[in-house]
Amino acid sequence: MDPSQIRERIGRFRILVIGRANAGKTTILQRVCSTRENPEIYNSAGEKVGITMLRGLHNIENEMVFKSNPGFRFHDSRGFEAGGESEFKMVKAFIADRSKEVRLSHQLHAIWYCIPMDEACRAFTQGEIKFFSQCDTGNIPVIVLFTKFDALYDEAYVQLKSKGASMKVAAELAPKHAEELFVIGPQLKFLYDPKEIRRPPKCHICLPNMDRDDADCGPLIKRTAETLDNEVLKQLFVSTQLTNLELCMKYAVEM
Repeated sequence: MDPSQIRERIGRFRILVIGRANAGKTTILQRVCSTRENPEIYNSAGEKVGITMLRGLHNIENEMVFKSNPGFRFHDSRGFEAGGESEFKMVKAFIADRSKEVRLSHQLHAIWYCIPMDEACRAFTQGEIKFFSQCDTGNIPVIVLFTKFDALYDEAYVQLKSKGASMKVAAELAPKHAEELFVIGPQLKFLYDPKEIRRPPKCHICLPNMDRDDADCGPLIKRTAETLDNEVLKQLFVSTQLTNLELCMKYAVEM
């Protein structure tokens, strides 16, 4: 089945985006869709929703669509980080309802959970702990996006300098050193600890500098494609994304 037939059958690739306020969610979606413009918002009836209405009463059923790539349908769960019971129930019910959908086009195909690394306290919020401990996402792959990861570079730079590295060398090695420290740090240890987290994500990805024009969201696209077990959905996702041409060519050869 070629990509056009898949799109005709399924429609669009649907992603639920979860995360704290100011986690950089919109910026990442703009990068994935290769645009700086804000998305258009549509309700479940396909009617365009005004921004003022959206801010006044958020509805997780609403779809965010970017003109630059209408092949994606994004759902946003705002106000989730506080761990409030009503917000959690809303997200849980949305995921459960979409999981029961017979039509593949109305199901959720992936969940991106954004956790920013630029905050003074990087401990998991109650909302995050509740989600990964209690929310049954079924077969929907959950990918954790550690956003604003470049905030860790300064700390890595200072540590390298304290060990005798020159300013130039410390600056060059800071990104890699930050990743090495993160691997052995508390966030990943907690996220994948079966004693703490009953429902860990399928995988995670670290995303630095997403606010820059040359930001690379290719690793996110590649990692998401790898989590999709359904080959039809994988073909749909790969053909829909426009940022990783190498991935398109790879799957075109394999499929």
